[in-house]
Amino acid sequence: MDITWIAVIASLLMGGGAALFFVFAVKREYFRDLEDVKYQVFWSDLEPLINEAAEENRNERDDENADRA
Repeated sequence: MDITWIAVIASLLMGGGAALFFVFAVKREYFRDLEDVKYQVFWSDLEPLINEAAEENRNERDDENADRA
């Protein structure tokens, strides 16, 4: 019977700790923008492609400006 009370007290302490951790995370706004996180994971893969496309656009504009002049 003593082990049962120890288990009950331990589970209440762990539940209370989890609740305090959740309140702490909400107060620090860790759950503010969950959608942005999924894009941050792949940003390092997309960055070279974006830079390459921007450079191609820049080259095309330079060519068009040279043709006009």
